[in-house]
Amino acid sequence: MRSKLLAVAIAAGLGVTSFHVMADPAGASSKTSSTQSTQNAEIEALKAQLQALQAKVVELEQRTDAQSDINVSTGQAVEQVQKQVASTDATVKKSQDKLAYKGVSITLGGFLAAETIYRSANEGADIASNYSAIPYKNVQTAHMNEFRMTARQSRLSALVQGDVDPNTHLAGYVEMDFLGGAQTANSNESNSFNPRMRNVYATADWDNSGLHLLAGQNWSLLTLNSKGITPRGEQMPPQIDAQYIPGFTWARQAQIRLVKDWGKEYWLGISLENPQTTFYASPNQAKAPVQQTAYNMTAGSGFDSANTLSLNHIPDVIVKFAADPGYGHYELFGLGRAFYNRYAVNGSYQNHNTYGGGWGLGVILPLIDKTLDWQFSGMSGKGIGRYGSAQLSDVTFSPNGNIAPIKENMMLTGLTWHTNPDLDIYLFGGREAASKKDFNAYNAGNVALGYGNPAYNNSGCDIAGNSNCVGNAREIWQGTAGFWWKFYQGKFGKMQFGAQYSYTQKEAFPGQGFINGISGPVANGLASPKATENMFFTSFRYYPF
Repeated sequence: MRSKLLAVAIAAGLGVTSFHVMADPAGASSKTSSTQSTQNAEIEALKAQLQALQAKVVELEQRTDAQSDINVSTGQAVEQVQKQVASTDATVKKSQDKLAYKGVSITLGGFLAAETIYRSANEGADIASNYSAIPYKNVQTAHMNEFRMTARQSRLSALVQGDVDPNTHLAGYVEMDFLGGAQTANSNESNSFNPRMRNVYATADWDNSGLHLLAGQNWSLLTLNSKGITPRGEQMPPQIDAQYIPGFTWARQAQIRLVKDWGKEYWLGISLENPQTTFYASPNQAKAPVQQTAYNMTAGSGFDSANTLSLNHIPDVIVKFAADPGYGHYELFGLGRAFYNRYAVNGSYQNHNTYGGGWGLGVILPLIDKTLDWQFSGMSGKGIGRYGSAQLSDVTFSPNGNIAPIKENMMLTGLTWHTNPDLDIYLFGGREAASKKDFNAYNAGNVALGYGNPAYNNSGCDIAGNSNCVGNAREIWQGTAGFWWKFYQGKFGKMQFGAQYSYTQKEAFPGQGFINGISGPVANGLASPKATENMFFTSFRYYPF
């Protein structure tokens, strides 16, 4: 501002001088030489004054620029200090949420839940639905409603963390709920439901190398993550039902996992995971030309003897690539599996391996930043049924005794709308579909075997009390909607209330019999028996930590 005023003053002075010299040219020519000398001296003096004023302007401008630089530097320093204060404050608050013990920090988590369940067809299930067990119309309970109240989904967790050095971080995580179903657990009087292990694992992370090791029971590597490939960052549908929506790919099982990241932007992981196989044995399996000698067995020590275990001797292998390029999260994975049984070939008993597996992908996109999220995940392959929420069978058997993997595809998509910090609304849909794997053993009298065989008897599926219903599930799909209202969030934790409605349909492969008014064999799924389920859940939860 000062430089501008001085410039104006100089310009005004020059203007006055010029006007004075040019005002009377005739008189100027008649002046004596002494007068001209005087004027010349005055002009030189004015020039000297002008140079002095110009020097002053330059000096003032330099001072102004320097002051401006000081102001900018001061502003940046203040901003940096404010960031440091905010970071320190956040660190202090975060440390206040942890317990310190012998150099490690302990973070408690979990929630207490009071929930209700309504189903239009009675499954005899608690908070975790059993989609493959939704009854057809021939079952009496298909015509009876179900209502239950439960606190069993209440969850407790503890995370223990310690830093060996600034580059090496160790952690252990334990998570449990009360959905264990021991023989003593019932709903008669004491409701003595036992705790259940969900996740128990240890991790080691090395920042400089970008390596991450996990060992223990955790979500399978093929489960969708919200960011990178890191534990406790899995992206589940935000539902109440403890069994996830059909089409969601997941498992929780023992594993050893190694992950490499590049700048926390690109990730590659491999995991060796506990194998297990789910079988479908044909109702005519006893008539098959070759009988299985061994493919599963009664559970032994450490297991409930009411269960069976498949015979596996090779772990499931999963490889996964993930990317977080700046907008969204993207995943691609592959699964390899081996199935194991023993039977006689030409009178000689032999062990046999049959291989299966599949591939899948996942995407999470913030359609509207911090407001509307979209997620999609899917998987296709053969022998992958146990990795889907509908729990369709992995394999069946061919007439010659081989294990025959069943082809299946599954997919899930959904939107979550964060209307404000207190209210989330979600809408999801998913499906799982199997392909038939059927056989006819002509050398044994044209015996129908396998899964989804059109020769199976489905004549009684729609008739109450009729037992003629094989009803192999061809497709199970569900649409669900719900909300979570966080009505308290503060220093004493968080309380929220949620409600969820879902509609589920199970459709069987067509078979022989009188179905929906059509008699005889039915082709192309035109008259397959169907089972439907309407479910409504509510949940009140308190998160104290």
